[in-house]
Amino acid sequence: MRKIYLFLFISCLAAIEVNAQFSIGGEVRPRTEYRHGFKTLASEDAKPAFFTEQRSRLYFDYKSDKVSAKITFQDVRLWGGATQVYKSDAALTNVYEAWGQYNFTEALSIRVGRQALDYDNARILGNLGWAAQGRSHDLALFQWQKNQSKWHVGAAFNQEDVLSPSEPGRLKNTYYFLGGNYKTMQFSWFNQAFESGNVSFLVLNNGVQSAVDSAVYFSQTAGAYAVKKLGKVSLNGEAYYQFGKNPSGKSIGAFLLAANITYPVGKTPLTLGVDYLSGASSTSSKDNAFNPLYGTHHKFYGYMDYFYVGNGHGNVGIKDLYLTAKFKLSEKGALETGVHQFISGSEIPSADNSSYKTNLGTELDLVFSQAFNKDVLLHVGYSQMMATSSMEIIKPGGSSSSFNNWAWVMLTIKPTFFESAP
Repeated sequence: MRKIYLFLFISCLAAIEVNAQFSIGGEVRPRTEYRHGFKTLASEDAKPAFFTEQRSRLYFDYKSDKVSAKITFQDVRLWGGATQVYKSDAALTNVYEAWGQYNFTEALSIRVGRQALDYDNARILGNLGWAAQGRSHDLALFQWQKNQSKWHVGAAFNQEDVLSPSEPGRLKNTYYFLGGNYKTMQFSWFNQAFESGNVSFLVLNNGVQSAVDSAVYFSQTAGAYAVKKLGKVSLNGEAYYQFGKNPSGKSIGAFLLAANITYPVGKTPLTLGVDYLSGASSTSSKDNAFNPLYGTHHKFYGYMDYFYVGNGHGNVGIKDLYLTAKFKLSEKGALETGVHQFISGSEIPSADNSSYKTNLGTELDLVFSQAFNKDVLLHVGYSQMMATSSMEIIKPGGSSSSFNNWAWVMLTIKPTFFESAP
């Protein structure tokens, strides 16, 4: 019987080689972290955190002329989170991606299911690859591409299944109460590439359901992202504006402006840039705090994640002036350095009407990377936050005089178990 199963399995693989491409891949990515002032200031008597978190993934990819599909299983856990002998910890394992795609023509296709979204520099829509769990959406995505032009249109409508996990019990009501997610979302993204760069335009409609009156409040984000190369110089710029209503029903009027310039000094690219996200104002009748929504926020505003990464900072916005460089140490080794000067994007509120300086502090980031081969990559990082007393106001509970630092080591192993011939 086992020989019959083996014969059928080999026959299926042979058929796949003839008619389509199929691959099975894996990923094992443990990251050990030392935290003493990561995300927020440490108090004077706080003891550091030390742990190892691991992401394990199994990728299934299929592609033919008309049909594509991808399923990604993942398991995220802390080392020691389960005893040596245990029966089940299913809550740690989930499906990160599960989508199918049909190509109507060479230019037009539709993709449906759970999928990661990663556009431009991942400022507004990103896959959150740094976080072990990542970020993915349940939606339908229409894709059009011809020559140097791309146009994507996505639409999602979310519904919880906690009260009625089975479909037969779903007879009325579409109230959605899961926090940190939208009730409905639609976006349109257009990209035009040129010989020396590209430009993108994004419009996103975000509907969040209120827990107070169950009404859905919609906000809109519209903007553009552009890249231009002038000889050795690379220019990047983006601008977004948000309007509509926040979940409290208050009108929104917020913006994001960002630009940077990269110039190679020898073999070392130097990047000088600024990010400006507007913050709340006590003199405005509108909500002026910009929300970068569903981007990969860890890429921006310093690696210590003091701003916009699952934690608040008083809605004061941020001005981030930064200088980064990447030194090539060997054929497969590099050292990335970065320094960030943080300034609040609006005034810092106080209970006694006193004024605080807008200077929040300076962060230093160092990341060493070494590729051993195409499947194995090592990262080692260290960050130091030199905060001011103003940071204590927007990050209460900690001290700017503490030695706020963070160190980590991450090993990524991504083997390909099987791959059919093209």
